[in-house]
This record gives sequence, structure tokens and C-alpha cells, in this order.
Amino acid sequence: MAISSQIRAPVIADVARVAGVSVPTVSRVLTGSTPVSDEKRERVMSAIRELGYRPNAAARALVSGRQSMIAIVAGNTTRYGYSTTIQGIEEAARAAGYLVVISVLEVPEDSVDDAKVATTIDLVLSQPVAGVVVIEFDEAGIHASKAFPSTVPMVSAAAFPTDGATSPQAYLDDRAAGQAATEYLLGLGHETVHHVSLPQAIPRMGRTLGWADALRAAGIEVPPVIPGAWEPAAGREVGLALAARDDVTAVLCGNDEVAVGVIRGLYDGGRSVPGDVSVIGFDDEPLAAVTIPSLTTVSQDFIDLGRRAFGLLEQLITSGSAPSLSSASASLVVRESTSAPRTGRAVAS
Repeated sequence: MAISSQIRAPVIADVARVAGVSVPTVSRVLTGSTPVSDEKRERVMSAIRELGYRPNAAARALVSGRQSMIAIVAGNTTRYGYSTTIQGIEEAARAAGYLVVISVLEVPEDSVDDAKVATTIDLVLSQPVAGVVVIEFDEAGIHASKAFPSTVPMVSAAAFPTDGATSPQAYLDDRAAGQAATEYLLGLGHETVHHVSLPQAIPRMGRTLGWADALRAAGIEVPPVIPGAWEPAAGREVGLALAARDDVTAVLCGNDEVAVGVIRGLYDGGRSVPGDVSVIGFDDEPLAAVTIPSLTTVSQDFIDLGRRAFGLLEQLITSGSAPSLSSASASLVVRESTSAPRTGRAVAS
């Protein structure tokens, strides 16, 4: 049986009718633009309470000249880093009295469609937004941040800072984190560290650059990057391939999901973790602590990244300026998936 509703949300004309005043009078009460007598103000407010009227934010912005909405532009909303960064932005914006709209850049991961980026920007700017946060975790986000007009208050949330940026950036220093993770594995005695990257991580992603920095600083030739994908199943295929190689004893993965897939592939290929191969992930997703073995990983506070990005945007909106950069350090969480290398090759039971 179909369910239908005939209920209509009250509009400003309904408030005026119940209060016995004109529509302009209700508008003046709502915006505070012109003084209204106490008696009329109370009649309007009483009608608002009686009807359950909620002023339209877009219309109120047009009247008052103050927008109360911000937009988030992201290439994805479901992956851990994206979703938790969005959570941080939304929580901080809501606490400051802003509404949040999210626009997803639906572009292929192996290329950037400038027309789709432009369409997304047009869609965002068709709304009465006070400002924009662009999540620059991929090439699409980087293109979008460069394409917004300079008249729009905009801040980017990124893994590491973009050279030549003209708008404020909140970022996670994942280049330094990638270097620290690699140095940790070298410090355990591994002769080199191999790296399974995320899509579009060559050469932009900071953790990939940090991995190479650490190897070069130690005088070690940088091995070829092993291209990975977002899905753990693809990580398993990489792990199977690595299991057949005697030169692989330590692997830094682009994120935790890739690392879990690599570990499974190594096991399926007859290698033990960390006995034969040590594996480090990135991000410290909730499941990293409860996998078997528990995953050594780089912990990054994406919620804080989102909050810092909104903080910069709010400063930009209210004062016209904001610090150009806001950074935070990541930390290495050592668990069971890493150890010193051992002589000989053990086969997992």
C-alpha cells in the first residue's frame, strides 16, 4: 500500500496570516533589518512557534547578505580518509552555525575531466555558499581547487602542501610520516623497503616521496614503486606476487586496506608476517588494531584535519584573511606486523 502525504511546510505568508501582519513585517522580524514594534514582533514569533515555521536559509541569505552555508568538494565520500575529514569539517561547521553541502567530483581515477570539474564548480556556486573546502587527496581535488575563482573564499584539506597554492591549506605531513615509517623499517635491519602505492600516488603523494627520501638518505637505491589499487583484493594480488620474491623483506603500503590485502596475499603465497616480511600501513583505520597480525601503521588524525580546514575557512570568511598553512604531525603506531628480518625463508603453516 502506497503512503502519501498532503502536509505542506508552512511558508512566510502563512506566518503573516496567522500573526495578522504583512509579509514584509514578518521578513523584517526574521532579518532584523528594520525595527518592528514589540507587539508585532511577539505576534510574529508566536505564529512561528504555532506553525513550526523554519526560515529558508537561502532566502535569508539573499535578504541579509550573509550566507550560512559552506560546500565541501571531494573526489570520494566513503573511503576512510575522505569520510573522516568530511566528518571533522561538518562537526566544526555545524558548531559555528553553518549548513554543509557536499559535492562529489565524479571523474575517472586515471585522468581528470576538466569539463566535469567545471560542472561541479558551477553546481557549487549556484548555491548561496559562504565558502568552500576542497579535499585534495587526489588529482581531481587539486584541479578543482585551482579552478575556483579567486573571489570565492576557499581552503584545501590535503595530505601535504601544494606548491604555488594561492589559498590557505590545512594538511597532514604524510611525507614526513612516510619517511619516518621507512626509517623505522631500516632501523630494524631491513636492507631496503618496497612500497605499494595508491592510485595517482606517483609522484604526488607525500608518503611515496617520504619513502624515497628515507632510502636516498640511507644511501639505498630506490626500488620501483609497486602500483596498487584501493581495494584490499587488489592488495592480495600484489602480496601474492611479492611472496615469490626473495628480495622483499619489508613493505610500506599506501593505506591500511592495501596493507591488509598484501598481508593476505603474502600468507596465501607461503610467507609469514612479520617473520618473512614486515608490513606497514597508513592511516590507522579502526580495524588496523584488531587484524591478525595487528597492523603497524601511521596514525593520521583526519577529523582534526577537517576541523583545521574549517577553522581556516571561517577566518577567511569573517576577516578576509587566514594563515596560509596549518599542519599536524602523524605518528607511527608499532604493532605486530613488523619485526627485524631473519635469516632464511620460513614458510607459513
